[in-house]
Amino acid sequence: MGITVPKTYHRPGQLRDALAALAGQDMLVMAGGTDIYPAQQGRDLDREILDLTAISDLSGIRETAAGWDIGATTPWAMIAAADMPAAFHALQQAAKQVGSVQIQNSGTIGGNLCNASPAADGVPPLLVLGAEVVLTSTKGDRRLPLTDFLTGVRSTARARDEIVTAIHLPKTRTRGRAVFGKLGARKYLVISTAMAAVRVVLAEGMIDEVAIAVGACSPVAQRLPGVEAALRGTDGCEPGLWQAPLKADIAQHLTPIDDIRADAAYRQGAVATLVSDLILQTVTV
Repeated sequence: MGITVPKTYHRPGQLRDALAALAGQDMLVMAGGTDIYPAQQGRDLDREILDLTAISDLSGIRETAAGWDIGATTPWAMIAAADMPAAFHALQQAAKQVGSVQIQNSGTIGGNLCNASPAADGVPPLLVLGAEVVLTSTKGDRRLPLTDFLTGVRSTARARDEIVTAIHLPKTRTRGRAVFGKLGARKYLVISTAMAAVRVVLAEGMIDEVAIAVGACSPVAQRLPGVEAALRGTDGCEPGLWQAPLKADIAQHLTPIDDIRADAAYRQGAVATLVSDLILQTVTV
């Protein structure tokens, strides 16, 4: 038995038309469909669909005086191939590991955030860049820190009549160098057992600024403030200075679960090793 065609399929070419349609009725917003269709599990897709992929203004990467704006329908492949500063390398590394090449060409950064999976590869790299989510409705724009936008497993702060139109990365948070790593049963085409991103700014060989985020080990990816504080003002090459704060942060901020990919105890140990490795990568340039 096949899946029925949606009641109505809207694919406007202008943002104003999409916002007007969404203001008038409850619709399922789609920007690539790589999460929506697998989630149906053979069930009828019987809701009104609003496809954003024909709105050219929602795709692309732009640098401004205030920072960087990534359009919500920008595909992962475009992000991976872009010429961007070293602080974005974690995001680009994650982009190259989102599913297959086909998924990277169709899946979008905005869709990844709105799907709000605890194992969304793009979230830790965006957290270390201080990402803000731009939401637009017929009433105007509002901007939320990514930490406020993601409210839980498959849950966000997006209102029914809003569209995520862009991800803003402030200029002040896009300095330094960042790296990303994920653990899974294989290198590609795998949902993360654990993942992390680290961004470091060095000044005269010492850590001036650091941001660390871990995903797939809590309902929403988390920063690790204790180990960040312990690293500031050091050269980062002495794990003995920050291993205890790292373990304390993992215990306090992460709540890994037992599932088919790994148990909680494994995740706790694995993420400690992963974060340690990434820290050392960023400081040994």
